[in-house]
Amino acid sequence: QVQLVESGGGLVQAGGSLRLSCAPSARVWRIIKMAWYRQAPGKERELVAAITNGGRTKYADAVSGRFTISRDNRANMVYLQMNSLKPEDTAVYYCNADENTWGQGIQVTVSS
Repeated sequence: QVQLVESGGGLVQAGGSLRLSCAPSARVWRIIKMAWYRQAPGKERELVAAITNGGRTKYADAVSGRFTISRDNRANMVYLQMNSLKPEDTAVYYCNADENTWGQGIQVTVSS
């Protein structure tokens, strides 16, 4: 089974940027869909962004225009570039492969 390792989270001020990285143990081009989800305290986990192995992307309305998901087959990585961060983006972010494999999660905190 594929294992996923996230990195790049942390604390940032509102308006700032962070880039999350996800390293799958399998070749990323073999994974049909990679995605980022997030879960804020007291809320359900929600889809943030997804990308297929053909490069098709999908974004939650709340992040569209601010976040960009990408995959680098050569580096075998998936990224989530987060710009213009808001306090409401504070959550634990999870990398997901083919909707059935999860990373351990990484904290993103945006201060106002």
